[in-house]
Amino acid sequence: MIISILKDAIASKYESFVMQDSKVSIDTNVIIKLSKFPEFMQLIRDDKDFKFDILLDHTAVDYIDENVFHLVYHLYSSSYNHQVIVLVEVPRDKPVVSTLCNIWRIAEWQEREVFDLFGILYNNHPDLRRIFLEDDWVGFPLRKNYKDNFMLEK
Repeated sequence: MIISILKDAIASKYESFVMQDSKVSIDTNVIIKLSKFPEFMQLIRDDKDFKFDILLDHTAVDYIDENVFHLVYHLYSSSYNHQVIVLVEVPRDKPVVSTLCNIWRIAEWQEREVFDLFGILYNNHPDLRRIFLEDDWVGFPLRKNYKDNFMLEK
C-alpha cells in the first residue's frame, strides 16, 4: 500500500486517536494523542487491515523550543509488506509514557535506549535502567539542553 494511502486509511479508521493539527506534516507518519497511545498501538498491531507485527525501531526527538519530545515508532507489517511511522508527543517536564513491551517484546531494549539517552520514563517497563551509559552517569546526552560537565571543566 502506498504510504500516503496507508496513513489516510489509519487516520480514517482511528480518527479519535489521531492528532489533526500537528506542526509535523510528513506523509509517512501518523501522530497519536498521548492519552490514546498504548491502546492505539495494540489495535494497529492486531487490526486485520494493517497487521503491524514488527516494531522496527523506536527513538525520540527533542523539540526543546516547544517543550516536548516526539517519540518515534517505525512499524512494519510482514503480512502486507508496508510500514508506517507513528509519533506521540510527550511533555519535556513530565516525560512519561506507557511501555510497549507487552505488545512488541523488542520494545524492552529500544525503550531502555531512549530512557538512557533522553530520560523518557516508561510505565510498567520490566527493566528500565541504563543500557549504554554507566549507572552513575548524570543527565541524558541527547537532550538539547544537556551539558557535558567533563568537557566544560577542561
